[in-house]
Amino acid sequence: MTNPADTQDTKASSPAEFDPDALRERYRIEREKRLREDGNEQYVEVVGKFGHYVDDPYLEKEIDRDPINDEVDVLVVGGGFGGLQACAKLRQEGVESLRVVEKGGDFGGTWYWNRYPGAQCDVESYVYLPLLEELGYVPKEKYAYAKEILEYSQAIGRHYNLYEGAIFQTEVTGMRWDDSISRWIVSTNRNDEIRARFVAMANGPLNRPKLPGIPGIHDYEGHTFHTSRWDYEYTGGDPEGNLERLKDKRVAVIGTGATAIQCVPFLGETAKELFVFQRTPSTVDVRGNSPTDPKWASSLEPGWHKHRMENFNGLVSGVPQPEDLVNDGWTDLIGKMIGRFREASEAGEINIEEILDMANFDKMNEIRGRVDELVEDPEVAEKLKPYYRMFCKRPTFNDDYLPTFNRPNVTLIDTDGKGVDRITKQGLVVGDVEYEVDCIIFATGFEVGTSYARRAGYEIVGREERTLTEKWAEGMSTLHGMQSRGFPNCFLMHISQAAFTANFPHLLEELTTHIAHIISHAIENDAKTVEVSQPAEEAWVKTILEKGVGALGSLARDDCTPGYYNNEGKPNPASAQAVPYGGGSIEFFKLLAQWRSDGEFAGLEFGS
Repeated sequence: MTNPADTQDTKASSPAEFDPDALRERYRIEREKRLREDGNEQYVEVVGKFGHYVDDPYLEKEIDRDPINDEVDVLVVGGGFGGLQACAKLRQEGVESLRVVEKGGDFGGTWYWNRYPGAQCDVESYVYLPLLEELGYVPKEKYAYAKEILEYSQAIGRHYNLYEGAIFQTEVTGMRWDDSISRWIVSTNRNDEIRARFVAMANGPLNRPKLPGIPGIHDYEGHTFHTSRWDYEYTGGDPEGNLERLKDKRVAVIGTGATAIQCVPFLGETAKELFVFQRTPSTVDVRGNSPTDPKWASSLEPGWHKHRMENFNGLVSGVPQPEDLVNDGWTDLIGKMIGRFREASEAGEINIEEILDMANFDKMNEIRGRVDELVEDPEVAEKLKPYYRMFCKRPTFNDDYLPTFNRPNVTLIDTDGKGVDRITKQGLVVGDVEYEVDCIIFATGFEVGTSYARRAGYEIVGREERTLTEKWAEGMSTLHGMQSRGFPNCFLMHISQAAFTANFPHLLEELTTHIAHIISHAIENDAKTVEVSQPAEEAWVKTILEKGVGALGSLARDDCTPGYYNNEGKPNPASAQAVPYGGGSIEFFKLLAQWRSDGEFAGLEFGS
């Protein structure tokens, strides 16, 4: 049975005529406008004046507790989906001695911090939320809002009895391997010292806010906040909107990525004046959210969740499926590819790269056409059109963002790819114009391309007092992206040297299954350590380099518009080793499954 929520009409009719060479040239011109020598260094850390941006504005009360000094089998850093899934898999493997260290006041990770108006998942909730069958839960809507996702995260914590071993409002400040006792010594900002037999790093890719290094950013005397720490005391209202305290305020939003797309419509409804500062427009496709059909939910059979995740992952990976279960803007591109394949087959001329390019042009032309349909002012519409390949930047989906620019109180300040020139005591300057505002909201995302230690907030010190930063100075080296020699009993969760998928929790599902398999085997066999062999690590790095960026290479292509996918258009030479597995996520997941099935634990050394 098909869920009516999946039958939205996102598909375009037959491709319109266009000049591909002209579009390629336009893409090149737009990209070059945005190139900067400083790459990722254009952002500043949230320290000093902005140090409060990483504080927790959602706490009703602070937990008063004594420092902890104990020992556990597994310590998990992070209480978001990665940490929750790791704990769930470990519980399923029979591991009882678990402790989670989480900076926030509860489980949720990204969904604990992101409570801005309109926040919701941009991948269908039926594939995005993890462990749905294990908890017997079906999301209320096709695209769940942040409140539901946060509550569901807490439900996972209760289901697997994780609250008992969790310490919230706590940050790891150091992690050091002690060879004499084969334990990780984990210290925190609450003076805890925890000895852990194994550690699992679920810090997440979206946890540390970043700010643009705009000249004068420290000089502004008005109110500021980052969207990941929304200041409802200042704006009024709640995640559903009603930001009534802005009715006499002039508000600036810097950034037009996935967060701004969702919160700008709510700001536009209430602010006296809203200025949206844009460097690069996002692709804004149809959202078409709708409630879950109860009949469809009750008809779901065992295994539906995994099947649906794999169906979605196959489609966004460019692998045709018997049917499109999700049927949204993410999967629409594959439909266009299939159409182009059919046309080429009938003509007897099949050029895979050309077909991919043409399907991408079809989709982007559709995106740009949607701007014309929804934005009344032709000049504003033209500035809102993205001229780059689909997936060069993360796609967005919203039905209210573009029409917001039809409001008389909303002004798009397009910086022609350059960004804001400078910030003054009272506002922002672009060109020769200063825009005086009462509040600046930074919708500038999170640190992604910076060093692992900077994003984590602490250094990992392995054997012989060598840090992970020192080891990876010339390039990342792991086995399957999860373990690195010299750092025994330590497991990492990220896409680097692992796999990319648009649905990140699906990757976490596969990684945590693998990690729990290894840890439970080590515990059952009373192994003190499990570590990658040198030949296995070298072989995996060689595989990563030989495979290259793979089918989804547009995420790091040299001709992509600058963004966090490609280190802001300035690729780091060392990052060639930090790309996802070039064979794609489907092949990577099968590789891990086969590795576990073989039962040989190839490439690992177990110490007694």
